[in-house]
Amino acid sequence: MMMRIRNALLAATFLALPLAAQAQPISGLYVGAGAGVNLLQESDVSITGPLATGLTRADRSATVEFNYGWVGVVSLGYGFGNGVRAEIEGSYRENEVDSITGFNTRPLRADGKARSYGIMANAFYDFDLGAGSFLTPYVGVGAGYQWHAYDSVRARASNGASVTIDGEDGQFAYQAIVGAAFPISAAPGLAITAEYRFMGTLQPNIDVRASAAGTTRGSTDVDNYNHSLLIGLRYAFGVTPPPAPVVAPTPAVVPSPARTFLVFFDFDRADLTDRARQIIGEAATNSRTGTTRIEVSGHADRSGTPQYNQRLSERRAQAVAAELERRGVARSAMSIQAFGESRPLVPTADGVREPQNRRVEIVLR
Repeated sequence: MMMRIRNALLAATFLALPLAAQAQPISGLYVGAGAGVNLLQESDVSITGPLATGLTRADRSATVEFNYGWVGVVSLGYGFGNGVRAEIEGSYRENEVDSITGFNTRPLRADGKARSYGIMANAFYDFDLGAGSFLTPYVGVGAGYQWHAYDSVRARASNGASVTIDGEDGQFAYQAIVGAAFPISAAPGLAITAEYRFMGTLQPNIDVRASAAGTTRGSTDVDNYNHSLLIGLRYAFGVTPPPAPVVAPTPAVVPSPARTFLVFFDFDRADLTDRARQIIGEAATNSRTGTTRIEVSGHADRSGTPQYNQRLSERRAQAVAAELERRGVARSAMSIQAFGESRPLVPTADGVREPQNRRVEIVLR
């Protein structure tokens, strides 16, 4: 039995893993419910009257054995936020009779069922496994009052003799609990629970009726020891999801400042001087780091006609672009344009020869 309980608890643990969130101690009211399998231990009953003569035991007792049954539990509790919880629980257990043994007479047929129901007051302690834990193990003890009933528990022999145990009695009850809770991240406050419980009572006294040639009546003390395995749900009120981690905003990408290189020309010329080639080389080197666009713009001074100066500025821009390409800058990366005398660096009157206006601007962006 204990092996089956342990395996079932492990299975419940692994089923809950995909649903688990970080475990937190309960603080405040909660409700819970669970259901599962119950094993009622066998019980010895004393037999009196004619049927007692068919018993093999010297103490004139028979043994009632039970099949696996079921258990249901509902609870209302309060958590103090430090792992300690207290709750009131209502429970119900039911098991059918498997056999009644201890008689010489064969065959002996048995039927009927046993029930236990009542109220318990429980105290629990939750073990905090630290941040990141997906479960909270806990232990608990309880005390209360349980009614134990035998419903038409009968044994009938082939010779017509029979014994019937029928009635109920209430007694002080006690229990021990071990389990674990698995929080569900999608529903704050909700958790799956898996538990093993042992619940026993003082011996209830149940009516017995035996018959053979005549009928005798009496009563007998019976045992009431239960082993229960439950799977349930628990909901704690007022639980809020943990705050989402604050994500620092991604700093905006600040574009690199434009870098400008000026290449100057002699009067009415578009060929490159040694100094001009040196400046173009510096621009080509700098274009390899962080540059997305290269602008090559040709200009002229105001000596000569506007049409002539436009063509002159175009030749100057093409000369610089050719030197950049020779130094490894792709022509497709360049934007080549010419402005003639329309954008002077130094404003002058028409016809004035100004050296700073005879230029090509290389702008790296």
